[in-house]
Amino acid sequence: MLTRILGICFLIIANFIVINIVKASPVETFEFQDEVTKVRFQALSKELRCPKCQNQNLADSNSTVASALRLDLYNLLIEGRSDAEIIDLMVGRYGEFVLYRPRVSSVTYILWFGPPRIIDLNRCACRNSDIKKKTSNERKYSTGQPTTRKIKTTITTRAIRYI
Repeated sequence: MLTRILGICFLIIANFIVINIVKASPVETFEFQDEVTKVRFQALSKELRCPKCQNQNLADSNSTVASALRLDLYNLLIEGRSDAEIIDLMVGRYGEFVLYRPRVSSVTYILWFGPPRIIDLNRCACRNSDIKKKTSNERKYSTGQPTTRKIKTTITTRAIRYI
């Protein structure tokens, strides 16, 4: 009975090992002419977003689209293109979405300057509401006397009532 249980456990473990080996994907290896090109490749692949994946860059994505883009990026670097040319080419193909940090333009103006402007408007609204509350409270309780005098008279009138 014990050997049967151990045999079943061995088969289950072997099954998991075989399944994990089959799911392993090949790792892309690119050979670069020099270290500078390698660093440029790594920087650009981290800066460009995978068009298929929502929030992954080309370096982190395992999709076939990202794999093809990494190959295109490698070929463009080997051809001797500059970073700006490569980015312009990718934006031309896939739009501004491919950039993690979109350029400041008429299309992305709201994206860049909208959040700080909204924060400023909220601050102004809070200040105005605080000022209105203060003025309305002062109008309610103002009797024309200074505040310390009002407190003293209130205390003395209450003290007289209890005597």
